[in-house]
Amino acid sequence: MKTLVFNPFSGAAGDMILACALDIGADKQAVKELVEASAPVSMDIREVVKEGIKALDVRIKVPENEHVRTYPEIVDLVKAAKLPPQLEASTLSIFLKMAEAEAAVHGQPDLEMLHFHEVGQSDALADVIGSSAALHSLNCDSVYCTPINVGSGTIECAHGTLPVPAPATLEILRKGKLYFRGGSVNKELLTPTGAAILSHFAKPVEAFPQGKAIAIGYGAGDADLPGPNVLQGVLLEPDSHLISDIIEVLETNADDVSGEVLGNLFEELLSMGARDVAIMPVTMKKGRPAHIIKVIAKPEDSAKLSRKIIVETGSLGVRVMPARHRLMAARNIERIKIELEGREFEIAVKVARDSEGVLLNISAEFEDCKRVARTTGLPVKEVMRRAEEVAWKLFS
Repeated sequence: MKTLVFNPFSGAAGDMILACALDIGADKQAVKELVEASAPVSMDIREVVKEGIKALDVRIKVPENEHVRTYPEIVDLVKAAKLPPQLEASTLSIFLKMAEAEAAVHGQPDLEMLHFHEVGQSDALADVIGSSAALHSLNCDSVYCTPINVGSGTIECAHGTLPVPAPATLEILRKGKLYFRGGSVNKELLTPTGAAILSHFAKPVEAFPQGKAIAIGYGAGDADLPGPNVLQGVLLEPDSHLISDIIEVLETNADDVSGEVLGNLFEELLSMGARDVAIMPVTMKKGRPAHIIKVIAKPEDSAKLSRKIIVETGSLGVRVMPARHRLMAARNIERIKIELEGREFEIAVKVARDSEGVLLNISAEFEDCKRVARTTGLPVKEVMRRAEEVAWKLFS
C-alpha cells in the first residue's frame, strides 16, 4: 500500500507536478515518449538546484504563434491522442475542471463557446497528460495535498490585472476543497493547471499522514525565488491499512439549556450531516450544572453546524479544533435474511473492512433488531447476536 503526499510550500504548476512525479520514480522515458506522441511539443528533462535543493526540471517546448484554443478543441486533441482509457479520463476531467472554473468566472455557461487562454496552449496539454500518466504509473492507493502556498499580489494575463490567486484558480480550489494560504512572495505560485491536477488526484490534509517515507521527489518551478521554488512529493508506506478521513471537532459549553432542547439539537445536527454528536453533563464555575456539546463534522459542514448550535443554545461561540486525520474502516451496509421463531426477517448489518478488504467487524443495525424483537418476543440482544452470526458466515 502506497500513499503520495504533495507538499506545495512554494506553490504548484503543471510542469512542477510532472517533474515531481518523475523524480519520485515514474518512468521518465515512457512519459516523455507519451507526451511527445500526444501533443505538438518536445520535452526536456534535466536536474537543477533550487536554493540548495536538487530537483527535476521539465521544460516543454511548443510551436511558435499558437492560436487560442476553445475547450472543444482541447477535448478533440485529447481524444485524438488515443490515450489509455484511465489516462484519457483523467486528462478530460482535469480540463473540464478548468473549463468549468473559467465559465463560472466569466459568466459563460456554454462550454462549447469557451476560449482557453493561458491553459489552452500545448504546454498545458503536455503538463496535464504527462502529470496524469506519471501519477497513474506510481500506482498509489491514495494521494493527499497539504495546504498550498498560492503567493500574493497581482498578475497580468489576457483579462488584465488580476489578484492572486487568479479567479479561475480560486474557483478550482473552492470546488476541490483544497486548503491554501497566502505567501510573502509577491508572485503567483499556483497556476490553474496546477490547481486542477491537484484537485483531480489529491484529497486535502492539514499535515502529513503517519507512515514511513519510501521515496521523495522535487519538481522545479521556473522562477527564482528567495526560497527553493520546488514542489515536494513524498511517497509513504502508511502505518496501518485503515482509511484516512478528514474531520473537525466542534465544541461549546451550554449552561442554561433544557434537556428537551438538547435532545432536539442532537437530532437536528445529525440530520444536517454531523458525523457524530455527544452531549456530556459537566459542572462549571460556581457549581453551575451545564453540558459540553461535541460534534464530529466534515470541514465543509462546520460553519452551518456551528450556526445551528449557536441558534438553538444561545451560545456565543463554538470552538473548532484544527482539522485532523481520523483513521477508520471502510463501512458498507448489507442486508441479510435470518429465520427466527419460524419466520424469515431481513436485517441490515454494518460491515467494516480495511483498505485491503480484510473483514474487521460486523454490527447489526439496532432499529431493525428492535423491530424483529417486538415481533418475535425475543430479547433485542439475542436478535443482534443471531444476525451478526449469520453475517459473519456470509461475509468472512
